[in-house]
Amino acid sequence: MEAFPALSVSRARQIVLAAAERRRLKQLAYSRTAPHQLVVRARIVLDAAHGYSNNRIARRQRMSVDTVRLWRGRYADQGLAGLRDRPRSGRPPRFTPAQKAQVKALACQLPAETGVPVSRWSSTELAAEVTGRGIAEAMSASTVRRILSAAALKPWQYQSWIFIRAPDFAAKATKVLDLYQRIWDGRPLAADEYVISSDEKTSIQARCRCHPTLPPGTARMMRVNHEYDRGGSLAYLAAYDVHQAQVIGHCAAKTGIVPFMTLVDKVMTSEPYASAKRVFWVVDNGSSHRGRTAAERLTARFPNAVMVHTPVHASWLNQVEIFFSIVQRKVVTPNDFTSLDQVEDRLIAFERRYNQTARPFKWEFTPADLQDLLARIERHEQKEHSQQPPGHSHQPAALPPAA
Repeated sequence: MEAFPALSVSRARQIVLAAAERRRLKQLAYSRTAPHQLVVRARIVLDAAHGYSNNRIARRQRMSVDTVRLWRGRYADQGLAGLRDRPRSGRPPRFTPAQKAQVKALACQLPAETGVPVSRWSSTELAAEVTGRGIAEAMSASTVRRILSAAALKPWQYQSWIFIRAPDFAAKATKVLDLYQRIWDGRPLAADEYVISSDEKTSIQARCRCHPTLPPGTARMMRVNHEYDRGGSLAYLAAYDVHQAQVIGHCAAKTGIVPFMTLVDKVMTSEPYASAKRVFWVVDNGSSHRGRTAAERLTARFPNAVMVHTPVHASWLNQVEIFFSIVQRKVVTPNDFTSLDQVEDRLIAFERRYNQTARPFKWEFTPADLQDLLARIERHEQKEHSQQPPGHSHQPAALPPAA
């Protein structure tokens, strides 16, 4: 009989794992954040290390034998690095660097300057403008977003700012910032001297929802009915001790001199402020406590009280505004109150709760930071002025919003 040559049978690659390799592969195999492809490939290798055949692994992992053979062999040759995809050339770029630069340049222009009647760009409008200008034959909004994302450009967002108009801005702001560091006129404050930050939170409404608010449940957030009946509004006046982190407040029907002085009486007739050497009241330029008249009124009532005004349009220097932001998030929103009495009770109860665990705010904007900011603004102002054509009216520099 004629003898036929024996057929070679390919044998599965043997996988032997060290303890560290097995631990790393198990982390991948049971990971919920790793890419799915890596998870599956790690399970193939673990099965192979248990001595399973390629056919059995294919049945267990529900894939083809060829796929199992591929990743088993890649791991045997290259280890863990072999489980990752090899670099691919990918599809050639559709848009040139010059076209991408034109898209970015267009995004950095105000739409009104280009004749487009919108206030700010969206990716869809930019894509249409790119096509309309002939920068590219066609470009999708998602492509525009990717191009802008690579350059950290978001023309659909905006941030407001305000001009520095007060000529004494630096002097007034420095006084407030010094007080936050317990300094007045270059000297440290004594132990019996205190700094109070005070203001009013106006127009807190009582919105009685037409249907009861539903509490959160499994896979369901709290639900608040959109319709409501108006139950009036009130003002919440608060005095925040900057260094003791204690709040004293009261509610009034509206703001004004009388409600503010009622708050002052409440604070200054209680200890430790009644017997303090000096109590500095940091206030903004609201009508309840504006100007020299308000300062004299305060001192006439309480000789140990000193009123310190923040600069015009600089309420961000008043620390009580931080407390009011906490009240807005934790007490007022979402607004579902049956009456103004309930609003007042909630505010006063939260005030007591806050005082039990409150700590002073970590205020990091110092007088040195203020001088650096003003110096940068001045340099920018001088540069801008030197680049303007003759006869062009010059606006004062703008103050960026503070944290």
